[in-house]
Amino acid sequence: MTAESVEHRRRQQWPVPPVDGYTVDDLFTLPDLPPHTQLIDGSLVFVSPQRAFHADAIDLLVSGLRQFVPPGFRVKRKMTIILDQHNGPEPDVSVIRTDAITGPGQTSYAAKDVLLAIEVVSPDSESRDRTTKPQKYAAAGIANFWRVEQGGSGGRPIIHVYELDPMTNAYVHMGMHRERIKVDKPYSIDIDLTAIDEL
Repeated sequence: MTAESVEHRRRQQWPVPPVDGYTVDDLFTLPDLPPHTQLIDGSLVFVSPQRAFHADAIDLLVSGLRQFVPPGFRVKRKMTIILDQHNGPEPDVSVIRTDAITGPGQTSYAAKDVLLAIEVVSPDSESRDRTTKPQKYAAAGIANFWRVEQGGSGGRPIIHVYELDPMTNAYVHMGMHRERIKVDKPYSIDIDLTAIDEL
């Protein structure tokens, strides 16, 4: 370690969390937070650099979802969803109600306006994407959740589709899609997952 890097580490000022944890207000007002910082259980979560599969899967899904999106819905990437005072995760892709859009400066949406949340699993976020976030999305009443894993032929996406069971307020696994995802919720969707090879 060089003297310069030691000096840089001494000067680095990391925010000290409040006793009760951060709130969504802090998420939007703390200065100099890295892009795409998320709030989970009152703690700030910083993201690692994105891998090619992650970026390509997001592009494929955003394009495919927009192709079929009906009036009244919009497809968004990497926008904060406010679940409660201490949780503001940022799904990789979400489908929201158009009437929730307030303008180009908007930085978040309320959970009640989200119809679908999608997480593309990364090595640094496996536990959050597979367990923590789905549980929180379900508890907040988001009706549909997709978990995208790398692992199909040639490293293509595998999509696990979940729907909210209103009796238990938990997600029920509705199917796994490898080559194509064809579902009717939150609207009629048909996406060729092999098209990721062309991105």
